[in-house]
Amino acid sequence: MNPIVLIPARMASTRLPGKPLADIAGIPMIVRVWRQAVAAGLGPVVVAAAEREIAEAIEAAGGKAVMTAPDLPSGSDRIFAALEAVDPQGAHDVVVNLQGDLPAIDPSAIRASVEALGSADIATLAAEIGDAADAGNPNVTKAVVAWDASGRLGRALYFTRARAPHGEGPLFHHVGIYAFRREALRRFVALAPSPLEKREKLEQLRALEAGMTIMVARVDEVPLSVDTPEDLERARAWCR
Repeated sequence: MNPIVLIPARMASTRLPGKPLADIAGIPMIVRVWRQAVAAGLGPVVVAAAEREIAEAIEAAGGKAVMTAPDLPSGSDRIFAALEAVDPQGAHDVVVNLQGDLPAIDPSAIRASVEALGSADIATLAAEIGDAADAGNPNVTKAVVAWDASGRLGRALYFTRARAPHGEGPLFHHVGIYAFRREALRRFVALAPSPLEKREKLEQLRALEAGMTIMVARVDEVPLSVDTPEDLERARAWCR
C-alpha cells in the first residue's frame, strides 16, 4: 500500500466558525492536526483547504496544502478533489480522510485505520463507550460491529445515532477517521446520498447501503473533537 493522508478543512463551521485557525497554545488547530498526521509516518500529508488563509497557515508551518472549492458538499468530496489535484497519476492507492478538528489525535490511531483496511473498501475506528450518558446521546455515533475473536477488528454492520445494539454488552463510539481504497473513494463520491444516510445524517451509511465493506479497528479512547467553543477550551487545557 502507498497511503496519502488528506485533511479537509473549511472556515464555515456552523457551531465554531473559523475553527481550523482556532488558537491552541499559540498554534492553529489545523497545524496541530497536520503535525500529528506527519508523526504517523504513513506517507505525504496534505491539507485540502477551502480558504486561502488555511493553506497559508499550513505552508507557514512547512506543510503542503491544496485549494478546493468552498461549496463542495462534504469532506469526502473535498479530499477526492484534493487527491485528483495532488496525485493525478494515481500513485497513492490508499487515502486517509483525517478530520481537521482532532488536534490531539494519537498518530497510532491514524496508522490503525490503514492497518485495518485489508481487502475491504474502507476502514475506520471505534472505541468502547465508557460514559453511560453517551449511550443515548444522538451526537455520539455508535458503530455496530461484528468483531473477530480478538475483539480488536471487525466488520461494520451499521452506524446510528440511536443506542444500539439492544441488550447487554458494550457499545462503541465511532471515531470518524477513514482509510479508503482509492477506487472505493472514487465510487463513494459518485454515489447519490442514500435513504439511511439522509435519515441518520451519517455519510458512511451511503457506503454500506451500496454494498461496500467497512472494517473497524478498535482503539482505546475517543480523541478529543473540537466542534464547539467548550470543546476548544478543553483542547486548550489539554495542550497547555
